Amino acid sequence: MGKQNDNKDLSGDPVELPIDGILDLHTFNPRDVKELLPEYVGACRLKGIYEIRVIHGKGTGALRETVHSILRRLPGVASFRTAGEDAGGWGATLVSLEPD
Repeated sequence: MGKQNDNKDLSGDPVELPIDGILDLHTFNPRDVKELLPEYVGACRLKGIYEIRVIHGKGTGALRETVHSILRRLPGVASFRTAGEDAGGWGATLVSLEPD
């Protein structure tokens, strides 16, 4: 079974995204990130999760720049930075959220 780029299972139904502080964007279409990332950040804040790791991959850096652009404008984001080598290096971004 390969990755599903539309985040649906084989029946075509949407897959429930676990809210655990780790968002792996590899399984999503890049055009969905602008909607997905704010929703995920909001869901984490509601669950009391204030440290998030967004895995965007290294590639050309375009998706990383999209993620950072969204985070700069997103209410509730205290700060973000590129992950250290132990957490994905420049293929991931660590996000600190403000408590509600």
